[in-house]
Amino acid sequence: MNQARLTDCAALLLRVSLGTMFVAHALLKYFVFTLPGTAQFFASLGLPGALGYVTFAAELVGGILLIAGVKVRAVSLALVPVLLGATWAHAGNGWVFSAPNGGWEYPAFWTLTLVVQALLGAGAFAPGPARSALVPQRA
Repeated sequence: MNQARLTDCAALLLRVSLGTMFVAHALLKYFVFTLPGTAQFFASLGLPGALGYVTFAAELVGGILLIAGVKVRAVSLALVPVLLGATWAHAGNGWVFSAPNGGWEYPAFWTLTLVVQALLGAGAFAPGPARSALVPQRA
């Protein structure tokens, strides 16, 4: 397998796993914490409660778009502020995410993976141009 194909497959695996994690976190907010509970949590941080609903929608729609391979670079970059906010929300809890209320390293790492996805592009099996901009293309 050539390097371009490996890069495409890596981007595919990354975007599907990122999308799945976003959908899972959105569904956690919906089914476990509930949307009003999520809004209340945001308000407890001093943020507008409505931002909880916006975050839920961004995670759900963004995750679905990543899985589908639609506008992957733009979606990845659009989700970075969500993860930066999560990193901020967990910053006071310490480093390890298994700490009470979760640490900040997991959302920080997740933020970095979104930036990597934006650099790689959609990868293989996505609609439209799927190749990475970082790998030279053959004519």
